[in-house]
Amino acid sequence: MGSLGAILRHPDDLYPLLKLKIAANHAAKQIPPEPHWAFCYTMLHKVSRSFGLVIQQLGPELRNAVCIFYLVLRALDTVEDDTSINFDIKVPILEAFHRHIYDPKWHFSCGTKEYKVLMDQFHQLSTSFLELGKGYQEVIEDITKRMGAGMAKYILKEVETVDEYDEYCHYVAGLVGLGLSKLFYASKFEDLVSDSLSNSMGLFLQKTNIIRDYLEDINEIPKSRMFWPREIWSKYVNKLEDLKYKEISDKAIQCLNDMVTDALLHAEDCLKYMSDLRDPSIFRFCAIPQVMAIGTLALCYNNIEVFRGVVKMRRGLTAKIIDRTNTMADVYGAFFDFSTMLKFKVEKNDPNATKTLSRIEAIQKCCSNSGLLNQRRSYILDTKARFNSALVNPILFHISSDII
Repeated sequence: MGSLGAILRHPDDLYPLLKLKIAANHAAKQIPPEPHWAFCYTMLHKVSRSFGLVIQQLGPELRNAVCIFYLVLRALDTVEDDTSINFDIKVPILEAFHRHIYDPKWHFSCGTKEYKVLMDQFHQLSTSFLELGKGYQEVIEDITKRMGAGMAKYILKEVETVDEYDEYCHYVAGLVGLGLSKLFYASKFEDLVSDSLSNSMGLFLQKTNIIRDYLEDINEIPKSRMFWPREIWSKYVNKLEDLKYKEISDKAIQCLNDMVTDALLHAEDCLKYMSDLRDPSIFRFCAIPQVMAIGTLALCYNNIEVFRGVVKMRRGLTAKIIDRTNTMADVYGAFFDFSTMLKFKVEKNDPNATKTLSRIEAIQKCCSNSGLLNQRRSYILDTKARFNSALVNPILFHISSDII
């Protein structure tokens, strides 16, 4: 539940943390009795505790489909991420993965910790997949096939341009957005959303993760795999790994800010997507990760710690987001507040300052035009408090520690 010091600094975190703890205990008691489904839901909570809690709120049929969809793609991602696998072995597996999900006898040992367990007992996942409705199976198969092909394409390919960066993020995350939209439609709870908006939902999350995880990815053993596009980082350094060296901290910060500015481009599409959702449980399922993404970008912007260690939200703030993201007014408020925090970190001498401020203003205009800002509950400050650099800086300093 986080350190005592963090709770003392943020006493209003305590109640959301307690509620989250209770929700986690409740979710653990709701694991299905069938061995294969029990395995899937247990693995879901191991590989993503916060996601696992949100998914539990979906209706039973859709919950099972999204659980399997998520785990299938985590398994596929485990194959892609394992840098110890030779390319001539990895590529055929990625390209054929959509067929393996129909075969309860197939498994491939790779990955580490809980991901190795997932791969070693893939038959449990396959057995559960085969019990889903035909419509759900077709969506999962299609997205897995397209994602595997995209991952295989980029195994030996460096991300050179911003267009290639967008394409890679589409394959590994935008397709997740498309798949979820189709699962929601198959459940008859939502209308089918455009591919463009669905893609943006995935890209916003993926680009946030790529930015935040720079140091972890560049230090990957036995070989680093990075997806910051050369078109951006080559403006600041000769080699991507140079960004982690203290001697060029100024250039590293400028490059980081450029990457965050690029990610902000997708925020308006995300707001549009979420505003069109009708089912409350699906809305929360989609909205919570997006709010965490804009908050993480606000934390990462102009923050040299991205190149020094782990940059994540404190547990209490994560608990608040999960507790307080219930309506579109909450989402508009969160995007407005976090973008305001980011705005006060923009320095005039940053080479992308004008572009960054323009994208922040577009986000805030979208939020303001909704007419719902006066209904928001602030995650960060009392809504009556005025933002200023003296106040924002210590708040940003404390948005850290482990994520749930």
